[in-house]
Amino acid sequence: MKYLIIIVTGCMLQLLSTAQTVQISTDKTTTLVFPFAIRHADRGTKDILIQPVKDADNILLVKAATKDFRFTNLSVVTTDGSVYSFPVQYAAEPSLWIYQIPAQQKASMATYANGIADNPLTLRGIRDHSWDMDAAVAGIYIKDNTIYYQLSLHNHSTIDYDIDFLRFYIRDKRKSKRTATQENELQALYTTGNTAQVKANSKNSIVIALEKFTIPDAKYLAIEINEKNGGRHLLLRVHNNKIIKAITLPDLQ
Repeated sequence: MKYLIIIVTGCMLQLLSTAQTVQISTDKTTTLVFPFAIRHADRGTKDILIQPVKDADNILLVKAATKDFRFTNLSVVTTDGSVYSFPVQYAAEPSLWIYQIPAQQKASMATYANGIADNPLTLRGIRDHSWDMDAAVAGIYIKDNTIYYQLSLHNHSTIDYDIDFLRFYIRDKRKSKRTATQENELQALYTTGNTAQVKANSKNSIVIALEKFTIPDAKYLAIEINEKNGGRHLLLRVHNNKIIKAITLPDLQ
């Protein structure tokens, strides 16, 4: 249904950036088409009327409740975690009726991460295990300035594995007794998969997106996974020779 709307009124469609003003009126409906399903929409004032489309969860219909209302805004959160905010003003005859909103950079990151999650194993030799709990780096991928780490967590036990934290650090290979260990924590740009729990006798796939980096010879990437209220702590060591062989991801069509 949403494609029919776009085709029929294609001449009135335009790509919308978050800086562009959306014009609405009391007797014409303006349509916003998002790249992902809408999770939440917030109106700056009650002068804006919004209505989601039941059979197309990425479309929002917008109208004016009153004429000549004061300049306001509309904010929308989509299921990939992106936030869109648009200035909104009244127009008796809007110049456009349909706006196609392009995906933000984070949305593209989400698409790549979700696509990688089910990939087969492409990397071997980086794994750890503790009391029937296994962890491995199943693949390393790169797209532009983002590196994606595909992790495989396998719980062979009858007890659920509750994850206290999953962290990435750059660490020194050798620890000196005279100097403190240097440790730099890396912040994830995007994460997909269940990072809270690995159910008993089950397997989780997690993908973490990080800013592109390489590692000096004297250091390594440490991936720590700690069990909450437990002792099955896991440590994955990734060296630079694995990172520089990251698989290049294709452009999204």
